[in-house]
Amino acid sequence: MLETIRDFASERLQESTEAQDLQRKHAEHFLAVAEEAEPYLPAYQREWIDRLEVEHDNLRAAFDRLESFGETQLALRLAGALSRFWLVKGHLAEGRRRLGAALDADDHPTAARAKALDGASMTADDAASRVHAEEGLALHRALGDAWGIAHSQLTLGSAVAIDDMPMARELYDESARAFRELGDEHLALIAIRGLAWACITLGERERGRALHEENLHRARALGNRRVEAITLGALAIHALQDGRLDDAIPMLLESHRLHLAIGDPLQSAFDLFRFSHVLAVKEKAEAAARAFACSDALCEEIGLRLRTWDPEFFDETMAMIRSQLDEAAFAEAWDEGRKLTAEAAVTLALDTLESLDSTR
Repeated sequence: MLETIRDFASERLQESTEAQDLQRKHAEHFLAVAEEAEPYLPAYQREWIDRLEVEHDNLRAAFDRLESFGETQLALRLAGALSRFWLVKGHLAEGRRRLGAALDADDHPTAARAKALDGASMTADDAASRVHAEEGLALHRALGDAWGIAHSQLTLGSAVAIDDMPMARELYDESARAFRELGDEHLALIAIRGLAWACITLGERERGRALHEENLHRARALGNRRVEAITLGALAIHALQDGRLDDAIPMLLESHRLHLAIGDPLQSAFDLFRFSHVLAVKEKAEAAARAFACSDALCEEIGLRLRTWDPEFFDETMAMIRSQLDEAAFAEAWDEGRKLTAEAAVTLALDTLESLDSTR
């Protein structure tokens, strides 16, 4: 609608006696939209994600109105239903703010609060992630919600992974088993992906690789392109660490293609970081630094600190790059990379890799 017409209609509505009733109906309608879409989000069904993206301003207005009406439980339901959407579409800062406001406004031990706590953990990138996940798990257990317990275990696994990977492995394993028993194959895929990561980190490389390969097969069978893409990226790094560069690069390219196709800005930024690691291994440090810096800037824009994603991998890549460049050259490449668009950084990485391939 033209903005001038919209503003005129809004003014007339506010002058009428029906404004509050219509605003309440609007909020309730878009709460229903969010809750209808929610079960389809772990499968990353593009039509539902796109619908929420198109209606994002309406969903924001609904949240504001529920808050203004004092409908704190409904606001918690809306925030919880939108958590995975905010994560997938890179709206982390907004999601963090909305979930925090909803949780602060109502501390009643309800299912709505438990789900919102899981969402707050998923969108956090600091110690609050563990605090929220632990409270969510305790509340789901108190409520006797088997699906909620499995989901909180998955969320807590991700929250503790940096500091306590053995605990994360146990939580991922329990969550994956529970989701399979409950028949939720898509969330089982996500839990198994975490389990594979934990196994590789803890030195069980072959078990981790086998879990990733099994997950890749299941993701393709279920049509879950996001888990397929993430798993390809993980297997690419596994191949790279085994010295199989010719296997790693095609998997990275396919991972990036799929993430672009499903419109996942956060995972696309992670793909760019993986490209920087490949470039560093091939001693193309300037291109690696630019790609790394661009990935870091993209994550910062989304609301995530890149290092929190995988500190060991982050530090390893940074050390390789800095060992190949002096301070001035690194600073120049880093500054240039921070200014690149994602598309330009990927093109730079691919062109550099192609030039390597042509000289072999």
